[in-house]
Amino acid sequence: MTGGVLCVIDAQHVFADPDSPWGAPRFAEVQPAIRRLTRAFAGRVVHTRFVAPAHPTGAWVPYYAQFPFALQPPDAPLYALVDDPGGDPVVESATFGKWGPELAALVGEGPLVLAGVSTDCCVLSTALPAADAGVPVQVVTDACAGATDPDHDRALAAMALFAPLITLTTTDAVLAGR
Repeated sequence: MTGGVLCVIDAQHVFADPDSPWGAPRFAEVQPAIRRLTRAFAGRVVHTRFVAPAHPTGAWVPYYAQFPFALQPPDAPLYALVDDPGGDPVVESATFGKWGPELAALVGEGPLVLAGVSTDCCVLSTALPAADAGVPVQVVTDACAGATDPDHDRALAAMALFAPLITLTTTDAVLAGR
């Protein structure tokens, strides 16, 4: 039996598609681990979806000037989840970090187990504020993919600095209850 709530961060076509400007090259490699975790956490899984804002403001204006392809409505195929979430809750956000009142209410006191993409963006920016809020966070390293391998490694190293608030683990360790 695994404890806590699994949050699958942004397992969407825009990050899975190797031809997407935002494609995570190792997405297909980590997807089987994400699926194993999702089955093990049945009934305690939250999925997140990154969606573009209808009207970018502030620093998002130049960001979307650099990535205009992403300015699509939330129901655009690129923002669809790769796997059907079934009855699991889905938290949508136009920000990289998904930690906020909605996710906090679903997670409670945790632990929060994170898997998904990209390690160096949405996973990192979800893990840090959750840990800062006092929720124990486990990042499943072999169930996360970065924009590049070096970016993935740097993000994991940064999150490791927050131990014991954030711990790095593997799919096998989580499934073994360690």
